[in-house]
Amino acid sequence: MTTTEQNFLVASSETTASGVSWGSIFAGAAAAASLSLILLILGVGLGFPAISPWTHYGISATAIGIASILWLTFSQIAASALGGYLSGRLRIRWTTVHSDEVYFRDTAHGMLAWAIATLATAALLGAVAGNVVSIGVSASATLASHALETAGAAGGEAVATNPASQSMSSALFGNSSASVSRLEYRIDSLFRSNQPLTDIPGKDHSAVRLEVSRIFVNGLRANSLPSEDRQYLAQVIAKRTGLATADAEKRVSDIFNKAHAEIVSTEQNAKQAADNARKAAAYSALWMFIALLSGAFVASLAATFGGRQRDRVIHNGSTSFS
Repeated sequence: MTTTEQNFLVASSETTASGVSWGSIFAGAAAAASLSLILLILGVGLGFPAISPWTHYGISATAIGIASILWLTFSQIAASALGGYLSGRLRIRWTTVHSDEVYFRDTAHGMLAWAIATLATAALLGAVAGNVVSIGVSASATLASHALETAGAAGGEAVATNPASQSMSSALFGNSSASVSRLEYRIDSLFRSNQPLTDIPGKDHSAVRLEVSRIFVNGLRANSLPSEDRQYLAQVIAKRTGLATADAEKRVSDIFNKAHAEIVSTEQNAKQAADNARKAAAYSALWMFIALLSGAFVASLAATFGGRQRDRVIHNGSTSFS
């Protein structure tokens, strides 16, 4: 067979063959995903010793965020460079393809290796994160359930021990502790008289505290204490402490305003924390986008470098075309 015929057969086979070497792509993707996982574990190992729950110990949250972003970017670039280089270095050699086409194919090999590695890593981390979130939600639900049970026991002893009140509460408002508290407040207002409970001989004063608590809860829920409730509480406090009615009413107003201010402050802090979390999530998403985009670029660039190294392999003193 002449040289012309051999070149024709080689050109024909390369023309009909696919320009994608999936073996080298998957090899590069596996290497990139493995290195990314290793660097992630290393980052966690280096990060945990730097933080501390104790005040004035460990680095700040801002420093942790910056370090995490830098480490994520470094991990993405390093893993993508390795995967891209291997995908270009391990591919077959295209002997009759134009150099521009070879450059494009090498770039595509690096991009595909990066994409597969990214999807594999995201699937793995997504499964782990899903398990962590599921455990956290279960724990939060358990704590919330215990808190509601405790609140119901503290604010609803009368209804809990009275079957008739339980039936009425379930029929009107359901079984939640907040509904029971509202019903108890309404029932207290029905039986309220000009003689406070402290004047009744042999009366357990713990009932007074429960009633006062329910009055405060109702007022805090409505963001204001009705005048009739304020006057009644002033009578109760005056009988219990010996203060004048005006002074007792002032004390009731002061305590209610302080309690209301604490609730407002707590709500503001919660909103501020949610806003900070929103900003942190937005910044994290943007930096992750930049890190992933950098990884894609580095993988493509490394693949072209690996492809050039592959084309320059010298075997037995001559250029290898395998």
